[in-house]
Amino acid sequence: MRTTGNTRRLMALVTGGAALVAVLVAPGAYAAQTEGPGAVSGEVTRGLLPGWKLTDTGTDARFRGLAAVSRTTAWAAGSKGTVLRTGDGGRTWRDVSPPGAADLELRDIEAFDGRRAVALAIGEGEASRVLRTEDGGATWTESFRNTDPRAFFNCLTFFDSRHGLAAGDPVDGKFRILSTADGGRSWRVLPDAGMPAALPGEAGFAASGQCLVSSGAKDVWLTTGGAETARVLHSGDRGLTWTASASTLPAGDPARGVFAVAFRDRGHGIAVGGDYRPDQASPQAAAVTGDGGRTWRQSATPPPAYRSGVTWLPYSRTAALAVGPTGTDLTLNGGRTWHTVDSGSYDTVDCTPDLGCWAAGEKGRVARLGF
Repeated sequence: MRTTGNTRRLMALVTGGAALVAVLVAPGAYAAQTEGPGAVSGEVTRGLLPGWKLTDTGTDARFRGLAAVSRTTAWAAGSKGTVLRTGDGGRTWRDVSPPGAADLELRDIEAFDGRRAVALAIGEGEASRVLRTEDGGATWTESFRNTDPRAFFNCLTFFDSRHGLAAGDPVDGKFRILSTADGGRSWRVLPDAGMPAALPGEAGFAASGQCLVSSGAKDVWLTTGGAETARVLHSGDRGLTWTASASTLPAGDPARGVFAVAFRDRGHGIAVGGDYRPDQASPQAAAVTGDGGRTWRQSATPPPAYRSGVTWLPYSRTAALAVGPTGTDLTLNGGRTWHTVDSGSYDTVDCTPDLGCWAAGEKGRVARLGF
């Protein structure tokens, strides 16, 4: 993260059970605000700024799928069927791409550790597939191949190491949901009786692997765009029944909508998106909710452009990062106001409980937040 204008950043790593919190302050002081037992609020220190540290991936693939396991271990999935894995904080990457997958677009990956991961290939008909590895990518098993030419899957999420969902665009007027109860080894299409009808032109975006996200054991959210209203759908029973809520994000065009959400608990969430076309403005690119997505409020100062990925910083109740092709933005107040802190291009972002944050995007870009 480079200094922008008259602002500077500090991500303060606080020991003793407190949290990592990002703080934007004026030049000359870095405010380290902490939470948790023994926290000291408002402590002011001086030191070097951390920031995104690009790693050498050795590829020009575009990575829209990212699974951060820890500060040292992460997976990235992208174009040309590419899957990379690191176990040393990004110093080296191992190409563990599935054999024969060069024609697949891998847009999402969920990893349980350094050996087990589930990747989603997107596209119409049989191009939508789920692949699974249990040996760090040495071998892969295809556990699902879509046979319905009308279906197109976009995102994956897991509640735990066994239970997960995959979401696809509407079929017969309703969003299609896949479910697994064995860690991705097998999948079934869920009944759509509890799914609200899709709006005309409504679909999902396979832009960052964050159009379907979960929090806790049963709550999951699905984002949409392309219709007159950009919506967020919520299920509290692992995808059996859903409710739909209107967001404040740009809508009314196939290129506009909600591209990603992040929830720090079952109540508090952030949505980002806009219009992904570079020549189109996105003046309302973020919104927040405090009631599990039933209602959304437009951010008072949203990111200045389209954003495709968002994540809460570990243990913080107020700090989050949003990324997109034109930069990274930081919020310190739960998404109400955002500040651009980096101009690098990233499509997706993810953080881990041990204070590891990663971002990935075009031209083989994968970066880790360094201290």
